[in-house]
Parts: sequence; C-alpha cells; structure tokens
Amino acid sequence: MQAKQFCHYCSNPLELKHVEGRTRLYCTACRQPIYENPIPATCVVVLSPSSRILLVKRNVAPKSGWWCLPGGFMELGETPETAALRELQEETGIRGRIDRLLGVCSDRSPHYDTVLMVGYLSTHSNGRPSPGDDAEEVRWFAFADIPPIAFSSHSYFIAKALKRTAGGGA
Repeated sequence: MQAKQFCHYCSNPLELKHVEGRTRLYCTACRQPIYENPIPATCVVVLSPSSRILLVKRNVAPKSGWWCLPGGFMELGETPETAALRELQEETGIRGRIDRLLGVCSDRSPHYDTVLMVGYLSTHSNGRPSPGDDAEEVRWFAFADIPPIAFSSHSYFIAKALKRTAGGGA
C-alpha cells in the first residue's frame, strides 16, 4: 500500500517524522501529524430457524469468488447497526433485525491496511435471497456445509454465532 504523499488539509507534501512515540506522516505547513486509522466495517451472521446460515459469494476483489458474510464499510452518518442492516439488504435482498453484537476485531486488507470489523447476529430476517451489490450469489448453508470463508474476521463471527446457537454462550 502506497503512503499518502500530500496533506489532505493544505496539499503540502508530507514527510515522515517521529511524533507521539512513533514515525508518522507529518505536514510541516499545518504542523500536524496525519493520523491514519482503521476503516470501520460491519458484517451480519444471519441464521434461519432451520439452522442455516446466509452467505454471499463475492464478485469483487479482494477474494472474488469466495464466500463471506453479508457486510461492508460504514458510511458517514451511519451507526454500525445501520450499516450492517443496509449492507445485508444491498447484498442479499434480505431485511433483518439485529439480535446482538457478536464482537469487534480487525482484519488486514491489501487496500486499507487495517479494517475494524463489527459483527452482529440476526435470527430474525425476511425476504428472498437475491444477489445485489458485490455479490455473485447468495445462499443458505447448513452449518455442516459452510464453505471456506474469505475473511478471518467473518470466520471468527460465524464461530461465535454457532457456539451461541449450540448453547455454549458467547
């Protein structure tokens, strides 16, 4: 990943400088460090009453052709819950309700370096699955038939949800 070269406030060229205990991009014109933060994203483990899980087959990089949970990046003005439900509907045509937070973790990304993932559980959904944004296919899977999953954070949230469903708590 290529580092930023110009200040997003004043367009001055950036330099590397040791600030606040680490080497950071720094704007000498603004006299400010340029903080680079993880990108927030959400995903939803959707479980059916018949013990199946809803997965999306990606049609975009990274991991095109791999299965994952419905999810994506938060947008300005959204809460993590709102982003999760928006992505669920955009990618699958399914409307859901969040039952609970499964957790928060991070994933490495070739485009964004670090993605901060917020995972939710939904056991209340309605609609017919239909692939939408970023989705080649949408399908319900029996727990025993879950295919390899694109992202470690999604695997983590699936494991937490299945453990909870099996009566193992969270």
